[in-house]
Amino acid sequence: IGVPRCGASLRELNKALKIELKANANCVWQIQRNVNQTIRLIFSYFKFAPSSSCETESIKVYDGPSTNSPLLGQVCNDTDAVPVLQSSSDSLTFHITTNSMAFTRNFFVFYYFFSPEKKIENCGGQLTGPNGTLTSPNYPERYPEFTYCVWHIQTAKNSKINLQFQDFFLELDRNCQFDFTAVYDGLTTNTGLIGKVCGLAHPTFESSSNVMTVVLSTDYANSYRGFSAQYTSTPLLAPAEPNTLLTCSSDSMRIVLSKSYLTSLGYNETHLRLNDPSCSPAVTDSVIFSFPLTSCGTTKKDEGHSITYTNIISLSATGNIITRQKSIQIIAKCKMENNSTLEVIYITKNNIIQNTTAVGKYSVSMSFYDSDTFSKPVSESPYYVDLNQTLFAQVSLHSTDANLLVFVDTCIASPQPDFGSLTYDLIRSGCNKDDTVVSYPPLEHYGRFKFNAFRFLQSFASVYLQCDILICDSKTPNTRCTEGCISRQKRAISSYTWKTNTIVGPIRLKRDLRSADHSEFLTKADAEETLNLQQYNFYTLSFVVLISNIIIVVAVILKYHNRQTGYSYQKIQSS
Repeated sequence: IGVPRCGASLRELNKALKIELKANANCVWQIQRNVNQTIRLIFSYFKFAPSSSCETESIKVYDGPSTNSPLLGQVCNDTDAVPVLQSSSDSLTFHITTNSMAFTRNFFVFYYFFSPEKKIENCGGQLTGPNGTLTSPNYPERYPEFTYCVWHIQTAKNSKINLQFQDFFLELDRNCQFDFTAVYDGLTTNTGLIGKVCGLAHPTFESSSNVMTVVLSTDYANSYRGFSAQYTSTPLLAPAEPNTLLTCSSDSMRIVLSKSYLTSLGYNETHLRLNDPSCSPAVTDSVIFSFPLTSCGTTKKDEGHSITYTNIISLSATGNIITRQKSIQIIAKCKMENNSTLEVIYITKNNIIQNTTAVGKYSVSMSFYDSDTFSKPVSESPYYVDLNQTLFAQVSLHSTDANLLVFVDTCIASPQPDFGSLTYDLIRSGCNKDDTVVSYPPLEHYGRFKFNAFRFLQSFASVYLQCDILICDSKTPNTRCTEGCISRQKRAISSYTWKTNTIVGPIRLKRDLRSADHSEFLTKADAEETLNLQQYNFYTLSFVVLISNIIIVVAVILKYHNRQTGYSYQKIQSS
Protein backbone atom coordinates (compact mmCIF):
# COMPACT_ATOMS: atom_id res chain seq x y z
CA ILE A 1 0.00 0.00 0.00
CA GLY A 2 1.47 3.32 -1.00
CA VAL A 3 1.13 6.34 1.27
CA PRO A 4 1.54 9.35 -1.03
CA ARG A 5 1.71 12.74 0.66
CA CYS A 6 -0.05 14.81 -1.99
CA GLY A 7 -0.61 13.49 -5.48
CA ALA A 8 1.30 11.07 -7.67
CA SER A 9 1.58 9.66 -11.18
CA LEU A 10 0.55 5.99 -11.09
CA ARG A 11 1.36 3.45 -13.79
CA GLU A 12 0.94 0.08 -12.02
CA LEU A 13 -1.74 -2.35 -13.22
CA ASN A 14 -3.33 -2.18 -9.77
CA LYS A 15 -2.57 -0.32 -6.60
CA ALA A 16 -4.06 0.51 -3.20
CA LEU A 17 -3.53 3.95 -1.69
CA LYS A 18 -3.93 5.00 1.92
CA ILE A 19 -4.14 8.79 1.78
CA GLU A 20 -3.88 11.13 4.77
CA LEU A 21 -4.34 14.87 4.24
CA LYS A 22 -4.41 17.95 6.45
CA ALA A 23 -6.03 21.34 5.92
CA ASN A 24 -5.81 23.30 2.64
CA ALA A 25 -4.70 20.31 0.58
CA ASN A 26 -4.87 20.49 -3.20
CA CYS A 27 -3.64 17.17 -4.59
CA VAL A 28 -3.93 15.41 -7.95
CA TRP A 29 -3.38 11.71 -8.69
CA GLN A 30 -3.08 10.68 -12.31
CA ILE A 31 -3.46 7.04 -13.40
CA GLN A 32 -2.30 6.12 -16.89
CA ARG A 33 -0.87 3.10 -18.65
CA ASN A 34 -0.60 2.33 -22.36
CA VAL A 35 -2.88 -0.69 -22.39
CA ASN A 36 -6.14 -1.35 -24.18
CA GLN A 37 -8.07 -1.54 -20.89
CA THR A 38 -10.25 0.63 -18.69
CA ILE A 39 -9.79 1.59 -15.04
CA ARG A 40 -12.07 0.85 -12.10
CA LEU A 41 -11.50 3.23 -9.17
CA ILE A 42 -13.04 2.45 -5.75
CA PHE A 43 -13.17 4.78 -2.75
CA SER A 44 -13.95 2.17 -0.11
CA TYR A 45 -13.24 4.52 2.82
CA PHE A 46 -13.31 8.29 3.11
CA LYS A 47 -13.41 10.67 6.04
CA PHE A 48 -13.69 14.39 5.35
CA ALA A 49 -13.69 17.16 7.93
CA PRO A 50 -16.94 17.28 9.94
CA SER A 51 -19.72 19.41 8.46
CA SER A 52 -17.74 20.09 5.29
CA SER A 53 -19.66 20.71 2.07
CA CYS A 54 -19.00 19.71 -1.54
CA GLU A 55 -17.94 23.29 -2.20
CA THR A 56 -15.13 23.26 0.37
CA GLU A 57 -13.99 19.61 0.36
CA SER A 58 -14.38 16.97 -2.29
CA ILE A 59 -12.82 14.33 -4.49
CA LYS A 60 -13.40 15.03 -8.17
CA VAL A 61 -12.75 12.25 -10.65
CA TYR A 62 -11.99 13.03 -14.30
CA ASP A 63 -12.28 10.65 -17.25
CA GLY A 64 -8.86 11.23 -18.73
CA PRO A 65 -5.23 12.20 -18.04
CA SER A 66 -5.85 15.62 -16.41
CA THR A 67 -8.33 17.78 -14.52
CA ASN A 68 -9.30 19.28 -17.87
CA SER A 69 -10.86 15.94 -18.87
CA PRO A 70 -14.64 15.41 -18.51
CA LEU A 71 -15.86 15.21 -14.90
CA LEU A 72 -16.81 11.61 -14.15
CA GLY A 73 -18.08 12.04 -10.60
CA GLN A 74 -17.65 13.70 -7.23
CA VAL A 75 -17.31 12.36 -3.68
CA CYS A 76 -18.20 14.57 -0.71
CA ASN A 77 -18.90 14.34 3.00
CA ASP A 78 -22.55 13.51 2.31
CA THR A 79 -21.95 10.86 -0.35
CA ASP A 80 -24.45 8.10 0.40
CA ALA A 81 -22.71 5.27 -1.46
CA VAL A 82 -19.43 3.41 -1.84
CA PRO A 83 -18.15 5.30 -4.89
CA VAL A 84 -17.04 3.10 -7.79
CA LEU A 85 -16.06 4.90 -10.99
CA GLN A 86 -14.99 3.49 -14.34
CA SER A 87 -12.99 5.25 -17.04
CA SER A 88 -13.71 5.09 -20.77
CA SER A 89 -10.03 4.65 -21.63
CA ASP A 90 -6.66 3.84 -20.06
CA SER A 91 -6.32 7.07 -18.04
CA LEU A 92 -8.06 8.55 -15.02
CA THR A 93 -7.41 11.51 -12.71
CA PHE A 94 -8.72 12.32 -9.25
CA HIS A 95 -8.32 15.61 -7.42
CA ILE A 96 -8.75 16.03 -3.64
CA THR A 97 -9.23 19.44 -2.04
CA THR A 98 -9.72 20.19 1.68
CA ASN A 99 -10.76 23.28 3.59
CA SER A 100 -8.92 25.18 6.33
CA MET A 101 -10.26 23.18 9.29
CA ALA A 102 -7.57 21.56 11.43
CA PHE A 103 -8.51 17.93 10.95
CA THR A 104 -6.83 14.80 9.61
CA ARG A 105 -8.68 13.45 6.57
CA ASN A 106 -8.29 9.78 5.67
CA PHE A 107 -9.04 8.03 2.38
CA PHE A 108 -8.57 4.50 1.13
CA VAL A 109 -8.73 4.03 -2.61
CA PHE A 110 -7.68 1.24 -4.92
CA TYR A 111 -7.79 0.87 -8.66
CA TYR A 112 -7.13 -1.77 -11.27
CA PHE A 113 -7.09 -2.08 -15.04
CA PHE A 114 -9.50 -4.58 -16.56
CA SER A 115 -11.13 -5.61 -19.83
CA PRO A 116 -14.92 -5.02 -19.75
CA GLU A 117 -15.50 -7.77 -22.33
CA LYS A 118 -14.20 -10.43 -19.94
CA LYS A 119 -17.19 -11.60 -17.93
CA ILE A 120 -17.18 -13.56 -14.67
CA GLU A 121 -19.76 -16.33 -14.44
CA ASN A 122 -22.54 -15.89 -11.86
CA CYS A 123 -21.53 -12.26 -11.30
CA GLY A 124 -24.60 -10.04 -10.93
CA GLY A 125 -27.83 -9.95 -12.90
CA GLN A 126 -31.55 -9.19 -12.68
CA LEU A 127 -33.78 -10.95 -10.13
CA THR A 128 -37.50 -10.31 -10.56
CA GLY A 129 -39.38 -13.07 -8.74
CA PRO A 130 -41.18 -12.64 -5.40
CA ASN A 131 -38.29 -14.52 -3.77
CA GLY A 132 -34.96 -15.94 -4.85
CA THR A 133 -31.33 -16.65 -4.07
CA LEU A 134 -27.97 -15.22 -5.06
CA THR A 135 -24.43 -16.42 -4.47
CA SER A 136 -20.99 -14.97 -5.07
CA PRO A 137 -18.96 -16.29 -8.03
CA ASN A 138 -17.46 -19.79 -7.42
CA TYR A 139 -19.36 -20.18 -4.13
CA PRO A 140 -18.57 -22.06 -1.90
CA GLU A 141 -15.07 -21.94 -3.37
CA ARG A 142 -12.95 -18.80 -3.19
CA TYR A 143 -14.27 -15.82 -5.15
CA PRO A 144 -12.03 -14.38 -7.91
CA GLU A 145 -9.79 -11.36 -7.44
CA PHE A 146 -10.82 -7.97 -8.87
CA THR A 147 -14.48 -8.94 -8.88
CA TYR A 148 -17.24 -6.36 -9.23
CA CYS A 149 -20.75 -7.82 -9.38
CA VAL A 150 -24.09 -5.99 -9.23
CA TRP A 151 -27.43 -7.74 -8.62
CA HIS A 152 -30.66 -5.77 -9.14
CA ILE A 153 -33.67 -7.18 -7.28
CA GLN A 154 -37.16 -6.01 -8.24
CA THR A 155 -40.36 -7.51 -6.83
CA ALA A 156 -44.03 -6.64 -7.29
CA LYS A 157 -45.21 -3.09 -6.73
CA ASN A 158 -46.29 -2.13 -3.20
CA SER A 159 -43.90 -4.64 -1.64
CA LYS A 160 -40.60 -4.47 0.22
CA ILE A 161 -37.59 -6.79 0.14
CA ASN A 162 -35.93 -8.65 2.99
CA LEU A 163 -32.43 -9.92 2.17
CA GLN A 164 -30.77 -12.45 4.48
CA PHE A 165 -27.25 -13.89 4.11
CA GLN A 166 -27.22 -17.50 5.30
CA ASP A 167 -23.46 -17.76 4.74
CA PHE A 168 -21.08 -14.83 4.49
CA PHE A 169 -17.26 -14.84 4.59
CA LEU A 170 -15.27 -12.00 3.03
CA GLU A 171 -11.90 -10.56 3.97
CA LEU A 172 -12.28 -8.74 7.27
CA ASP A 173 -11.07 -5.31 8.26
CA ARG A 174 -12.70 -2.68 10.45
CA ASN A 175 -13.80 -0.37 7.63
CA CYS A 176 -14.38 -3.04 4.95
CA GLN A 177 -11.80 -1.39 2.71
CA PHE A 178 -10.60 -4.44 0.76
CA ASP A 179 -13.47 -6.87 0.00
CA PHE A 180 -17.04 -5.84 0.79
CA THR A 181 -20.70 -6.26 0.00
CA ALA A 182 -22.81 -3.09 -0.25
CA VAL A 183 -26.62 -3.07 -0.27
CA TYR A 184 -28.64 -0.16 -1.72
CA ASP A 185 -32.26 0.86 -1.37
CA GLY A 186 -33.19 1.19 -5.03
CA LEU A 187 -31.95 0.28 -8.51
CA THR A 188 -28.84 2.47 -8.43
CA THR A 189 -25.45 2.31 -6.72
CA ASN A 190 -25.11 6.12 -6.68
CA THR A 191 -27.14 6.69 -3.53
CA GLY A 192 -29.31 5.00 -0.92
CA LEU A 193 -26.67 2.89 0.84
CA ILE A 194 -28.31 0.72 3.49
CA GLY A 195 -25.07 -0.86 4.70
CA LYS A 196 -21.63 -2.23 3.87
CA VAL A 197 -20.33 -5.48 5.42
CA CYS A 198 -17.32 -7.81 5.29
CA GLY A 199 -15.73 -10.59 7.35
CA LEU A 200 -17.78 -13.39 8.97
CA ALA A 201 -21.41 -12.41 9.48
CA HIS A 202 -25.10 -13.19 8.89
CA PRO A 203 -26.44 -9.72 8.01
CA THR A 204 -30.05 -8.95 7.16
CA PHE A 205 -31.21 -5.94 5.12
CA GLU A 206 -34.64 -4.50 4.39
CA SER A 207 -35.64 -2.11 1.61
CA SER A 208 -38.24 0.63 1.78
CA SER A 209 -39.77 -0.34 -1.58
CA ASN A 210 -39.81 -3.13 -4.16
CA VAL A 211 -36.27 -2.52 -5.46
CA MET A 212 -32.86 -3.32 -4.00
CA THR A 213 -29.30 -3.51 -5.35
CA VAL A 214 -26.49 -5.76 -4.04
CA VAL A 215 -22.82 -5.17 -4.88
CA LEU A 216 -19.80 -7.42 -4.37
CA SER A 217 -16.37 -5.83 -4.74
CA THR A 218 -13.03 -7.60 -4.16
CA ASP A 219 -9.37 -6.67 -4.46
CA TYR A 220 -6.30 -8.76 -5.35
CA ALA A 221 -5.56 -10.67 -2.11
CA ASN A 222 -7.08 -12.84 0.65
CA SER A 223 -10.00 -14.46 -1.10
CA TYR A 224 -12.57 -16.50 0.83
CA ARG A 225 -15.74 -18.44 0.04
CA GLY A 226 -18.02 -15.41 -0.42
CA PHE A 227 -21.73 -15.57 0.34
CA SER A 228 -25.06 -17.25 -0.16
CA ALA A 229 -28.16 -15.10 0.30
CA GLN A 230 -31.91 -15.40 0.02
CA TYR A 231 -34.46 -12.63 -0.50
CA THR A 232 -38.20 -12.58 0.12
CA SER A 233 -40.85 -9.94 -0.52
CA THR A 234 -43.72 -8.86 1.69
CA PRO A 235 -46.62 -6.46 1.03
CA LEU A 236 -45.84 -2.85 1.82
CA LEU A 237 -48.62 -1.41 3.92
CA ALA A 238 -49.47 2.10 2.84
CA PRO A 239 -49.33 4.61 5.68
CA ALA A 240 -52.49 6.33 6.73
CA GLU A 241 -53.25 9.61 5.06
CA PRO A 242 -51.28 12.32 6.82
CA ASN A 243 -53.57 13.87 9.38
CA THR A 244 -51.68 17.02 10.29
CA LEU A 245 -52.77 20.51 11.14
CA LEU A 246 -50.71 23.69 11.32
CA THR A 247 -52.02 26.92 12.77
CA CYS A 248 -49.98 30.12 12.66
CA SER A 249 -50.66 33.35 14.51
CA SER A 250 -48.62 36.53 14.69
CA ASP A 251 -46.56 35.17 17.59
CA SER A 252 -47.01 31.37 17.81
CA MET A 253 -47.13 28.08 15.91
CA ARG A 254 -49.35 25.08 16.68
CA ILE A 255 -48.81 21.66 15.06
CA VAL A 256 -51.26 18.80 15.55
CA LEU A 257 -50.44 15.21 14.51
CA SER A 258 -52.79 12.25 14.64
CA LYS A 259 -51.63 9.18 16.57
CA SER A 260 -52.95 6.87 13.86
CA TYR A 261 -50.68 8.46 11.25
CA LEU A 262 -47.64 8.11 13.52
CA THR A 263 -48.55 4.48 14.20
CA SER A 264 -48.81 3.73 10.48
CA LEU A 265 -45.22 4.97 10.11
CA GLY A 266 -44.05 2.78 12.99
CA TYR A 267 -43.63 5.63 15.49
CA ASN A 268 -45.31 7.10 18.53
CA GLU A 269 -45.10 10.37 20.45
CA THR A 270 -41.89 9.32 22.23
CA HIS A 271 -40.02 9.34 18.89
CA LEU A 272 -40.79 13.00 18.10
CA ARG A 273 -38.60 16.04 18.69
CA LEU A 274 -38.53 19.63 17.49
CA ASN A 275 -35.38 21.53 16.51
CA ASP A 276 -35.02 22.11 20.24
CA PRO A 277 -35.53 18.64 21.83
CA SER A 278 -36.41 20.20 25.19
CA CYS A 279 -39.77 21.34 23.77
CA SER A 280 -42.07 18.37 24.28
CA PRO A 281 -45.61 17.91 22.96
CA ALA A 282 -48.88 17.65 24.82
CA VAL A 283 -50.42 14.22 24.25
CA THR A 284 -54.18 13.68 24.23
CA ASP A 285 -56.08 12.02 21.42
CA SER A 286 -53.51 13.76 19.21
CA VAL A 287 -49.92 14.93 19.59
CA ILE A 288 -49.78 18.72 19.87
CA PHE A 289 -46.77 21.04 19.69
CA SER A 290 -47.60 24.63 20.60
CA PHE A 291 -44.87 27.23 21.06
CA PRO A 292 -43.94 30.89 20.42
CA LEU A 293 -42.34 31.68 17.06
CA THR A 294 -39.16 32.79 18.83
CA SER A 295 -38.63 29.53 20.74
CA CYS A 296 -38.06 25.77 20.34
CA GLY A 297 -35.36 26.22 17.71
CA THR A 298 -37.64 27.98 15.22
CA THR A 299 -35.63 29.63 12.45
CA LYS A 300 -36.53 33.01 10.99
CA LYS A 301 -35.80 34.03 7.40
CA ASP A 302 -36.44 37.62 6.36
CA GLU A 303 -36.70 37.98 2.57
CA GLY A 304 -37.69 41.66 2.62
CA HIS A 305 -41.16 41.14 1.23
CA SER A 306 -41.93 38.28 3.62
CA ILE A 307 -40.76 36.59 6.82
CA THR A 308 -40.83 32.80 7.14
CA TYR A 309 -40.67 30.92 10.44
CA THR A 310 -39.70 27.25 10.15
CA ASN A 311 -39.50 24.39 12.61
CA ILE A 312 -38.97 20.69 11.99
CA ILE A 313 -40.37 17.67 13.82
CA SER A 314 -37.97 14.72 13.44
CA LEU A 315 -39.00 11.08 13.86
CA SER A 316 -36.10 8.81 14.84
CA ALA A 317 -35.74 5.30 13.37
CA THR A 318 -35.54 2.28 15.68
CA GLY A 319 -34.94 -1.48 15.37
CA ASN A 320 -32.06 -3.89 14.85
CA ILE A 321 -32.57 -4.83 11.19
CA ILE A 322 -30.44 -2.70 8.88
CA THR A 323 -32.96 -0.65 6.92
CA ARG A 324 -33.01 2.45 4.77
CA GLN A 325 -35.50 4.12 7.10
CA LYS A 326 -33.83 7.34 8.08
CA SER A 327 -35.44 10.03 10.19
CA ILE A 328 -38.74 11.24 8.78
CA GLN A 329 -39.16 14.99 9.02
CA ILE A 330 -42.35 17.03 9.24
CA ILE A 331 -41.53 20.58 8.16
CA ALA A 332 -43.85 23.38 9.30
CA LYS A 333 -43.65 26.93 7.93
CA CYS A 334 -45.48 30.13 8.81
CA LYS A 335 -44.98 32.70 6.06
CA MET A 336 -46.01 36.26 6.93
CA GLU A 337 -46.54 38.66 4.03
CA ASN A 338 -48.54 41.86 3.67
CA ASN A 339 -50.49 41.25 6.89
CA SER A 340 -51.50 37.80 5.69
CA THR A 341 -50.25 34.37 6.81
CA LEU A 342 -49.56 31.30 4.69
CA GLU A 343 -49.33 27.99 6.57
CA VAL A 344 -47.38 25.20 4.87
CA ILE A 345 -46.65 21.75 6.28
CA TYR A 346 -45.02 18.86 4.44
CA ILE A 347 -43.29 15.57 5.12
CA THR A 348 -39.92 14.32 3.88
CA LYS A 349 -38.73 10.73 4.07
CA ASN A 350 -35.06 10.11 3.33
CA ASN A 351 -34.96 13.80 2.21
CA ILE A 352 -37.63 13.08 -0.42
CA ILE A 353 -40.74 15.26 -0.23
CA GLN A 354 -43.80 13.08 0.27
CA ASN A 355 -46.64 15.60 0.19
CA THR A 356 -47.38 19.26 0.70
CA THR A 357 -50.38 20.86 2.33
CA ALA A 358 -50.86 24.60 2.01
CA VAL A 359 -53.65 25.37 4.41
CA GLY A 360 -56.37 27.33 2.62
CA LYS A 361 -59.29 27.09 0.25
CA TYR A 362 -57.33 25.82 -2.79
CA SER A 363 -55.13 22.79 -3.36
CA VAL A 364 -52.21 22.85 -5.78
CA SER A 365 -49.41 20.46 -6.67
CA MET A 366 -46.25 20.65 -8.76
CA SER A 367 -44.71 17.92 -10.94
CA PHE A 368 -41.99 17.49 -13.52
CA TYR A 369 -42.85 16.29 -17.04
CA ASP A 370 -40.75 14.53 -19.67
CA SER A 371 -41.43 17.02 -22.49
CA ASP A 372 -43.06 20.34 -23.37
CA THR A 373 -46.31 18.53 -24.22
CA PHE A 374 -46.85 18.11 -20.45
CA SER A 375 -48.63 14.83 -21.09
CA LYS A 376 -46.47 12.40 -19.11
CA PRO A 377 -45.44 13.34 -15.56
CA VAL A 378 -42.16 12.08 -14.14
CA SER A 379 -43.11 9.57 -11.46
CA GLU A 380 -39.65 8.81 -10.07
CA SER A 381 -38.45 10.56 -6.95
CA PRO A 382 -35.67 11.58 -6.65
CA TYR A 383 -35.64 12.81 -10.25
CA TYR A 384 -32.23 12.00 -11.77
CA VAL A 385 -31.18 14.34 -14.56
CA ASP A 386 -28.14 15.30 -16.63
CA LEU A 387 -26.40 18.63 -16.21
CA ASN A 388 -28.02 21.26 -18.48
CA GLN A 389 -30.92 18.91 -19.24
CA THR A 390 -34.14 20.84 -19.89
CA LEU A 391 -36.67 20.25 -17.09
CA PHE A 392 -40.38 20.88 -17.57
CA ALA A 393 -42.40 21.84 -14.47
CA GLN A 394 -46.16 22.22 -14.15
CA VAL A 395 -48.21 23.59 -11.27
CA SER A 396 -51.76 22.21 -11.19
CA LEU A 397 -54.76 23.66 -9.40
CA HIS A 398 -57.19 20.99 -8.22
CA SER A 399 -60.54 22.75 -8.46
CA THR A 400 -63.81 22.38 -10.33
CA ASP A 401 -64.10 26.17 -10.74
CA ALA A 402 -63.41 26.73 -14.44
CA ASN A 403 -63.02 30.50 -13.94
CA LEU A 404 -59.84 30.24 -11.89
CA LEU A 405 -56.44 31.03 -13.37
CA VAL A 406 -53.00 29.95 -12.06
CA PHE A 407 -49.88 32.13 -12.13
CA VAL A 408 -46.36 31.12 -11.03
CA ASP A 409 -45.23 34.24 -9.16
CA THR A 410 -41.94 33.13 -7.56
CA CYS A 411 -39.84 29.95 -7.65
CA ILE A 412 -36.67 29.39 -5.66
CA ALA A 413 -34.25 26.47 -5.46
CA SER A 414 -32.41 25.23 -2.38
CA PRO A 415 -30.10 22.31 -1.49
CA GLN A 416 -32.20 21.63 1.62
CA PRO A 417 -35.88 20.61 1.81
CA ASP A 418 -36.59 23.22 4.50
CA PHE A 419 -35.21 26.04 2.29
CA GLY A 420 -33.44 27.44 5.33
CA SER A 421 -29.98 27.70 3.79
CA LEU A 422 -28.74 29.01 0.45
CA THR A 423 -31.46 29.70 -2.11
CA TYR A 424 -31.35 30.57 -5.79
CA ASP A 425 -34.03 32.49 -7.67
CA LEU A 426 -35.47 30.94 -10.81
CA ILE A 427 -38.53 33.22 -10.97
CA ARG A 428 -39.20 36.31 -8.81
CA SER A 429 -42.39 38.38 -9.05
CA GLY A 430 -43.17 36.76 -12.39
CA CYS A 431 -39.73 37.71 -13.78
CA ASN A 432 -37.32 35.05 -14.97
CA LYS A 433 -34.11 35.38 -12.92
CA ASP A 434 -32.25 32.45 -14.45
CA ASP A 435 -31.34 32.86 -18.12
CA THR A 436 -32.53 29.33 -18.96
CA VAL A 437 -36.05 29.81 -17.57
CA VAL A 438 -38.92 30.05 -20.04
CA SER A 439 -42.41 30.68 -18.64
CA TYR A 440 -45.45 29.55 -20.60
CA PRO A 441 -48.59 31.72 -20.78
CA PRO A 442 -51.20 30.92 -18.08
CA LEU A 443 -53.51 28.09 -19.13
CA GLU A 444 -56.63 27.70 -16.98
CA HIS A 445 -55.65 25.57 -13.98
CA TYR A 446 -52.00 25.14 -15.00
CA GLY A 447 -48.85 27.21 -14.60
CA ARG A 448 -45.90 25.97 -16.64
CA PHE A 449 -42.22 26.77 -17.04
CA LYS A 450 -39.00 25.11 -18.10
CA PHE A 451 -35.35 25.53 -17.12
CA ASN A 452 -32.02 23.75 -17.41
CA ALA A 453 -30.54 21.61 -14.65
CA PHE A 454 -28.14 24.23 -13.39
CA ARG A 455 -24.65 24.08 -11.92
CA PHE A 456 -26.17 24.45 -8.47
CA LEU A 457 -26.18 20.64 -8.70
CA GLN A 458 -22.40 20.45 -9.08
CA SER A 459 -21.95 21.80 -5.55
CA PHE A 460 -24.90 20.17 -3.81
CA ALA A 461 -26.25 16.65 -3.82
CA SER A 462 -29.91 17.60 -4.19
CA VAL A 463 -32.01 20.56 -5.30
CA TYR A 464 -35.58 21.31 -4.20
CA LEU A 465 -38.01 23.81 -5.75
CA GLN A 466 -40.51 25.97 -3.89
CA CYS A 467 -43.00 28.11 -5.77
CA ASP A 468 -45.45 30.80 -4.69
CA ILE A 469 -48.63 30.42 -6.71
CA LEU A 470 -51.28 33.06 -7.31
CA ILE A 471 -54.87 32.08 -8.10
CA CYS A 472 -57.02 34.64 -9.86
CA ASP A 473 -60.60 34.92 -11.09
CA SER A 474 -60.46 35.08 -14.88
CA LYS A 475 -63.69 37.11 -14.92
CA THR A 476 -61.95 39.92 -13.09
CA PRO A 477 -60.10 42.25 -15.49
CA ASN A 478 -56.41 43.10 -15.10
CA THR A 479 -55.58 40.52 -12.46
CA ARG A 480 -52.04 39.80 -11.33
CA CYS A 481 -52.18 36.47 -13.19
CA THR A 482 -52.25 38.23 -16.56
CA GLU A 483 -49.71 40.98 -15.85
CA GLY A 484 -46.58 38.83 -16.15
CA CYS A 485 -43.28 40.25 -14.92
CA ILE A 486 -43.56 43.40 -12.78
CA SER A 487 -41.47 44.90 -10.03
CA ARG A 488 -42.49 44.21 -6.46
CA GLN A 489 -43.19 47.88 -5.82
CA LYS A 490 -45.99 47.88 -8.40
CA ARG A 491 -47.77 44.79 -7.10
CA ALA A 492 -51.39 45.20 -6.08
CA ILE A 493 -52.33 42.92 -3.21
CA SER A 494 -55.98 42.84 -4.21
CA SER A 495 -55.28 41.76 -7.79
CA TYR A 496 -55.43 38.03 -7.01
CA THR A 497 -57.93 35.81 -5.21
CA TRP A 498 -55.55 33.58 -3.25
CA LYS A 499 -51.89 32.89 -2.75
CA THR A 500 -50.55 29.44 -1.99
CA ASN A 501 -47.28 27.51 -2.02
CA THR A 502 -46.04 24.21 -3.43
CA ILE A 503 -42.77 22.28 -3.18
CA VAL A 504 -41.19 19.49 -5.21
CA GLY A 505 -37.92 17.56 -5.10
CA PRO A 506 -35.29 16.45 -4.97
CA ILE A 507 -33.55 16.75 -8.33
CA ARG A 508 -30.21 14.92 -8.46
CA LEU A 509 -27.51 14.44 -11.08
CA LYS A 510 -27.30 10.99 -12.64
CA ARG A 511 -23.54 10.95 -12.26
CA ASP A 512 -23.60 12.42 -8.77
CA LEU A 513 -21.95 10.13 -6.24
CA ARG A 514 -23.16 11.38 -2.90
CA SER A 515 -22.45 9.40 0.25
CA ALA A 516 -22.45 9.77 4.00
CA ASP A 517 -19.41 8.60 5.87
CA HIS A 518 -20.36 5.03 6.73
CA SER A 519 -16.79 4.15 7.58
CA GLU A 520 -17.27 4.81 11.30
CA PHE A 521 -20.46 2.77 11.41
CA LEU A 522 -20.15 -0.67 13.00
CA THR A 523 -23.27 -2.73 12.51
CA LYS A 524 -24.29 -5.70 14.54
CA ALA A 525 -22.66 -7.76 11.81
CA ASP A 526 -19.41 -5.88 12.35
CA ALA A 527 -19.48 -6.74 16.04
CA GLU A 528 -19.97 -10.39 15.19
CA GLU A 529 -17.11 -10.20 12.69
CA THR A 530 -14.83 -8.69 15.33
CA LEU A 531 -15.79 -11.41 17.81
CA ASN A 532 -15.15 -14.13 15.22
CA LEU A 533 -11.79 -12.59 14.39
CA GLN A 534 -10.84 -12.49 18.05
CA GLN A 535 -11.83 -16.12 18.46
CA TYR A 536 -9.86 -17.02 15.33
CA ASN A 537 -6.79 -15.19 16.64
CA PHE A 538 -7.14 -16.89 20.05
CA TYR A 539 -7.28 -20.38 18.49
CA THR A 540 -4.37 -19.56 16.21
CA LEU A 541 -2.26 -18.30 19.11
CA SER A 542 -3.12 -21.36 21.22
CA PHE A 543 -2.08 -23.65 18.39
CA VAL A 544 1.22 -21.80 17.93
CA VAL A 545 1.95 -21.99 21.68
CA LEU A 546 1.19 -25.71 21.72
CA ILE A 547 3.51 -26.40 18.78
CA SER A 548 6.23 -24.26 20.39
CA ASN A 549 5.99 -26.22 23.64
CA ILE A 550 6.25 -29.51 21.77
CA ILE A 551 9.35 -28.29 19.94
CA ILE A 552 10.96 -27.16 23.21
CA VAL A 553 10.25 -30.51 24.93
CA VAL A 554 11.65 -32.45 21.96
CA ALA A 555 14.75 -30.23 21.91
CA VAL A 556 15.37 -30.76 25.64
CA ILE A 557 15.01 -34.54 25.28
CA LEU A 558 17.40 -34.62 22.33
CA LYS A 559 19.92 -32.46 24.15
CA TYR A 560 19.78 -34.68 27.24
CA HIS A 561 20.15 -37.79 25.09
CA ASN A 562 23.19 -36.33 23.30
CA ARG A 563 24.88 -35.49 26.60
CA GLN A 564 24.43 -39.06 27.83
CA THR A 565 25.83 -40.68 24.74
CA GLY A 566 28.60 -38.24 23.85
CA TYR A 567 30.04 -37.08 27.16
CA SER A 568 30.95 -38.36 30.71
CA TYR A 569 30.99 -36.55 33.99
CA GLN A 570 34.36 -35.80 35.71
CA LYS A 571 34.54 -35.13 39.40
CA ILE A 572 36.14 -31.79 40.22
CA GLN A 573 38.90 -32.35 42.68
CA SER A 574 38.96 -30.17 45.70
CA SER A 575 41.93 -28.08 46.55
